[in-house]
Amino acid sequence: MSFLDVFVCARCGTELTAPLSRVALPVHVHHGGWEELHPPLMEPSTYAVEPLPSGPPWRRWAEVGADAAARQGVFAPVYSVSFGARNRIVIAPGDSRSMTLILEKCEGYCRGVDGRAGPNLACGGCGRAVATRMDDCGMWQTVWLEPDAVARRTSGLPAGPPPDWDDLTRAEHRVPPVEADGSWSRRWEAAVGVALAHLVAVTEDSPVSLPAGPVAELLGHAVGQYLPAQPGARPVGPGGPESRPAGPADPEASSVGLAGPDGRSLGPVAPDPWSVGLAGPGTHPSRPRPDVLLVPRHPLTGAPWRPPGDEGAVVPLDSGVWAYLAHPGETSPLPATGGLPDGVLRDDYPLPPRPWYPLRPHHRAFEDTLVRLPAIRAPQLHRYREAYHRAVSPTPR
Repeated sequence: MSFLDVFVCARCGTELTAPLSRVALPVHVHHGGWEELHPPLMEPSTYAVEPLPSGPPWRRWAEVGADAAARQGVFAPVYSVSFGARNRIVIAPGDSRSMTLILEKCEGYCRGVDGRAGPNLACGGCGRAVATRMDDCGMWQTVWLEPDAVARRTSGLPAGPPPDWDDLTRAEHRVPPVEADGSWSRRWEAAVGVALAHLVAVTEDSPVSLPAGPVAELLGHAVGQYLPAQPGARPVGPGGPESRPAGPADPEASSVGLAGPDGRSLGPVAPDPWSVGLAGPGTHPSRPRPDVLLVPRHPLTGAPWRPPGDEGAVVPLDSGVWAYLAHPGETSPLPATGGLPDGVLRDDYPLPPRPWYPLRPHHRAFEDTLVRLPAIRAPQLHRYREAYHRAVSPTPR
């Protein structure tokens, strides 16, 4: 039998959390909507661990150099590199216990605290700084426990079955792509940005063909912004394929097929698109196997799913987003059997909600993921990233 965990102060033993069970770290953990207040990142009674360095102190790339940055998990130049602790534990604020704010460390950008000064929560038992509350606009509400200040203990309370692949078939695991206010889901925007970084790295900036259905309908525009068009396709701008005519190609980006924010093509159309398919538990890839499989991350470990014995290319996707793409529910206004009389249409069929603008990936989620992939050091992807910077930041960097 497994038991729920609690985290206690490593100095005095005061319990700092409610009983918790571990889940995979959400892929949108560091990426929220700009100038927006967000709900808690974690579900109640759960925690996750960030294996990479995160939080302060931050050091500029020019000071640390490529080798030191690579040891921190960053493989391409960025403005600053985190030298914070590895294996920080994130929980929902409502699951914290016996902690008090350290008022002189509660700086923030706008309407909350952002953790810029380091731990801002102290143990109520001994006063040691043990955690960081973050809830400023653009951030998911979180409490981050410092790994050297806390210790994990068993609560003695029995835990339920750990999350597994079977959970992805449950309707409640699916994450709809649209928020209640009619805008695109912030979780989807971040998840697509992360997945696109993996897709760019796997294909080395080659064009791709998406499977018909929800994948093409929901992800097609985003993929068209970040990868070259297929032969005969038109460049894609932020307003869709018809938004702007194609402009002249950037001569310095001859090997990079990127469409910039203004819709101009930054490189030639490349041949031989990579085929992309959706696969996962209960959803097997088509035959022959597509070049790349979009697969879910395990809800407990975060590891990508693979078909048994398969060593081909995969791109991991947020399990809730993948579950919606694989099991979107009813998608046809026609009856399952038989037909409707001529001229008769169903009036009880709700069309899926869609915002007026296409789904746009979270650009920071895309870039932050791309620089953490060792493949970014390849010359082709280095040129791709340079062209990407010129597209999103026309002024000199």
